[in-house]
Amino acid sequence: MSNNIHQITLLGTGLIGDFYVASLYQHRGREVVQSVYSRSEDRVKEFAKKWNVPTTYTDIQQAVQDDQSDTVIVALPNHLHKEAILAAVAAGKNILCTKPLAMNGAEALEILQAVEKAGVFHGYLEDLVYTPKTLKAQQAVERGAVGQVLWTRSREAHPGPHSDWFWNPEYSGGGAIIDMGCHCIEIGRNFVGKDVKPLEVMCWADTLVKPIEAEDHAVGLVRYETGAVTQFEVSWAFRGGMDLRDEVSGTEGTIRIDHFLRTGYELFTSVGMQGYVAEKAEQETGWLFPVGDEIHALGYTHMFTDMFNAMDDQQSPMESFYDGYVVNAIMDASYKSAKSKQWEPVELPEWRGNTEGSQPLGAKEYDESHWLIKEEHLPDGRKKVILKEKDSGKIIEKQTNPS
Repeated sequence: MSNNIHQITLLGTGLIGDFYVASLYQHRGREVVQSVYSRSEDRVKEFAKKWNVPTTYTDIQQAVQDDQSDTVIVALPNHLHKEAILAAVAAGKNILCTKPLAMNGAEALEILQAVEKAGVFHGYLEDLVYTPKTLKAQQAVERGAVGQVLWTRSREAHPGPHSDWFWNPEYSGGGAIIDMGCHCIEIGRNFVGKDVKPLEVMCWADTLVKPIEAEDHAVGLVRYETGAVTQFEVSWAFRGGMDLRDEVSGTEGTIRIDHFLRTGYELFTSVGMQGYVAEKAEQETGWLFPVGDEIHALGYTHMFTDMFNAMDDQQSPMESFYDGYVVNAIMDASYKSAKSKQWEPVELPEWRGNTEGSQPLGAKEYDESHWLIKEEHLPDGRKKVILKEKDSGKIIEKQTNPS
């Protein structure tokens, strides 16, 4: 691995820009934010002063052409991703882009084709697949600890995003699905296996609370070629902070993860914290759940480590623009399903996973004559198995006496 020092142009000075710079200066300790862009002159000057960034821009084209930087990080509103990425492609820069990659699947495919044609490095900044707990769980799944993955559930819910543009689908591309469903969908996809093709989506979405033109709640099911299903739940009206939870159910085991509301650090205060508690926290008095190291807990540290290590090794990172494209395609099907009230196919004109048919989920054999339905230990020490006879289809049970 090389010891390259990457000079970065950051596009965007919102909350995510703050998180990115903080994590960049934590992770390997050698990347430098050389320049920063914002549409606001006042905001970019303030941001540059806070983080000691030497150069500022209010023009995207000028920013990406900064000859002191080799890498562009896109942390802009969704409708500006394509413009920024194509400009960075023309400048020949390494490109990292926040989630979602694009406004829709067609735009994401156009972006993917552009970076690959130019041969530039590209990384999809999907931080929540890089949380330490998620990486540990993914390792357990890959080692077969839960058997075949049958179902996953990923939930993200909070009181709503920080910036005004998020609430306008003209700039965001949607509501809670495109804001948070992208996280949940990619988490589920990682657990099922990226080589397994997503086939169709059933989704409910509605605007229950907020006076906006986009959905503030959604629940969706993504069905994969093996028969596995991943479930996502998102809300912009959850009270009490930020709820980040994941579950994996397999033929041989189960995983449950709580990332943010149960952090192992619980604090009661009647007078308040006198400042920031945690992202999306709604109050600073009463019972609080601060996060010890928010940047690390949300996956930013591992994410940037992977991105720059892959860049130095001239390899693809764990999350590339291809992954962002697949997520956009699944979200497109989600929005279609929310309108049609039926299963909608995931349209993937560019599919690079398994094309020969994935191993379907199936029953476990007990012996030559029986399928296993269930086995359990009884209170008195006996063991009971419920079986299905292969020839007759009859369901029976057998018990063994304690030794």
